[in-house]
Amino acid sequence: MSDTEIETLWSFIRRSIDRIFSCLEGLGEEDLNWRPLRNANSLYILATHVMANVESNILGVLCGLEILRNRDDEFKARGSSSEPLQKKWQELQEKISINLSKLPPGALNQEYVHPRLGRITGRDHFIVIARHIAEHVGHSELTRDLLFTALGRELPAREF
Repeated sequence: MSDTEIETLWSFIRRSIDRIFSCLEGLGEEDLNWRPLRNANSLYILATHVMANVESNILGVLCGLEILRNRDDEFKARGSSSEPLQKKWQELQEKISINLSKLPPGALNQEYVHPRLGRITGRDHFIVIARHIAEHVGHSELTRDLLFTALGRELPAREF
């Protein structure tokens, strides 16, 4: 990646998603799909959703690749293990890094069409993505804490 700012923005997004994935560590099927409320999201759903969001926004909008996304299906996702999600996340990181390295100079100042916000710069697009993912970091950590509390487990230590 030639643009240090793009590299920095991408690294913040990656680290946030890694924090979401750390919430899945050691969980079985029931825990991964547990919801604190009937209409709340499980940890499995949150991980699925953030990957789809990053894929469609970075690869689709910023890098111009055709990405098929069914947002509604993300919120119905269930899984028996986090391994398929972990594998997909590893592959997605690699694909995004490769494609970001191909962005032309000035890509952060160029305007792109955000699906809900309209025309915004690449830099603003990265900020919107990072903000969105950060919200889901909070959701994931709270969901994990509620799960552990409901099951009488000790809460894992956090890195702040």
